[in-house]
Amino acid sequence: MACTLLRMGLLSVVREDIRSVLERDPAANSRAMVVLCYPGLHAVWTHRVSSRLWQAGMHLPARMLSQMARFWTGIEIHPGARIGRRVFIDHGAGVVIGETAIVGDDVTLYQGVTLGGTGHERGKRHPTLRAGVFVGSNAQVLGNICIGEHSRVGAGSVVLRDVPPDSTVVGVPAHIVYQNGERVLITDPNQVKDPLSGVIIALAEEVRRLRARVDCLDGQLEQAARDMDEVHSLASEEEERDQYRSQQAGDGMVSMGEGI
Repeated sequence: MACTLLRMGLLSVVREDIRSVLERDPAANSRAMVVLCYPGLHAVWTHRVSSRLWQAGMHLPARMLSQMARFWTGIEIHPGARIGRRVFIDHGAGVVIGETAIVGDDVTLYQGVTLGGTGHERGKRHPTLRAGVFVGSNAQVLGNICIGEHSRVGAGSVVLRDVPPDSTVVGVPAHIVYQNGERVLITDPNQVKDPLSGVIIALAEEVRRLRARVDCLDGQLEQAARDMDEVHSLASEEEERDQYRSQQAGDGMVSMGEGI
């Protein structure tokens, strides 16, 4: 990324960054406003310089410059991070980008976003954001994971797993709600990646067991109701016969076999 930016020339990179802000932020009214009043842009420009110092082995000056930018903009970008073209950090307060993070072209980050690690591991320990990714305010993207091209991370989400391209993730921890423009519904509780997923699975199993028991009881009640109907029907027929016999006896009719 740094070599590409170097070949493009500093002035052309600055123009491209300004143009990308004007295209993506409706509050940007002029180039002068973008240049003077957008701390996210200042942080990215400062990172271009500190990154070159870091790559040249001048780690202390690079870190000092990044800390100055943090004090001035409220945005901390480690000099070792790799930042692509047309990256837009909107508002930007509280944004932290770790040493081994990779941010692709045309990525948008809002305030409070953290591209961080999950422990003291060595090597690649920060996220990779592919081109066109959008990360909402206060979202936390943690660990050596990859966010696919043109995916969106909802505000306040905590992303701990890879996200496929063209997906939208939300929640703590984040799960996919849209993919390739279609709604994604979770039908299996085992797919819920949540600290309380064990409880959810147990509740789902209990509901399944109770539903089976209720269905069984419903069947037994229906059978009992049918049996009672048959009993009532037989009793009604017997009562009608008794009434008929009583009526015939009262009319003085002789039953068959009498007088023989």
